[in-house]
Amino acid sequence: MSKLDDSHDECVLPPSQPVPPEQLKRYSVERDPFSEQEIADYVRSQARDEEVLHVERVKSEIVLGDTYDIWDVTTEKDRWWVITNPTNLYSQRHFTSLDYTLSFHIGLMMRVQSRASALDGNEPTPFDEVLRRQEQARGRFESAVEVEDYQAVGMLLREGLISLVAVLRRRADLPRELNYPKDADFIGWTDVLMNQLCGGGSNKELRQHLKNTAKEAWQIANWLTHARRADKTSGAIAIGSCETIAGHFIRILERQRSGEIEECPTCKSRDIRSYFDADIQSDGDYFLRCASCDWNNHSRYGSFPGKS
Repeated sequence: MSKLDDSHDECVLPPSQPVPPEQLKRYSVERDPFSEQEIADYVRSQARDEEVLHVERVKSEIVLGDTYDIWDVTTEKDRWWVITNPTNLYSQRHFTSLDYTLSFHIGLMMRVQSRASALDGNEPTPFDEVLRRQEQARGRFESAVEVEDYQAVGMLLREGLISLVAVLRRRADLPRELNYPKDADFIGWTDVLMNQLCGGGSNKELRQHLKNTAKEAWQIANWLTHARRADKTSGAIAIGSCETIAGHFIRILERQRSGEIEECPTCKSRDIRSYFDADIQSDGDYFLRCASCDWNNHSRYGSFPGKS
């Protein structure tokens, strides 16, 4: 018998039984427990009658500057692709090709985002009421015909801005000795909040820009509420202005939260990420986590959800 024939006797065949999904995590080289937990929770929220057995990030793709994380999720009934930015899931029984699924996801999300520029609602956020009012304003705008319809859009935008500063003031560390404005004084609260969240000489221009932009958004929303010639153009501009200042304020709050710790106290990495947990305190709160070593300052979890 030739040496080539002998070599066939020594071939190593793969196991006849696949590795159980719950054991696969032992063989994953790179893991991100917090992100895995988020993806698992998302699948449970969408497929309520299925138990998540394994979650694994298979790749990340950057398309036109946006990063899409692609996850392979196994349950006891099905296997899913979960793609982020924003997050959606696709059954691998119907979407067998990963490349096709990613292309489909990007196209679908572009169509969804072209209809509404609201922030991603798939993740928990303390700004749910603000986003809900923005959605209501957009919904009313899309069906608007008469002047009164556009005036109603302005009223919804005003209420959204008042809700915005209400969320910020609950989460900002404000000095007690100040004389605070009334609850509905959006411009007054903007001045107080930006002085606190965006203080210091180095932030002077940014702080002034935020105050001016907020004042203009508030003024155009009020004007639209009473404008006798309100129309589609003015309504669209008002919506864009209010959504812009909401996005700015949310980013300023997140910057302050993540800026409290510039580097991990355990491994000194600067890869500090901010998360929101709706179960912290009465109405949820942010916590920080190091992506390098999984240190975090969550009030309950020692290192990451589910770790013993």
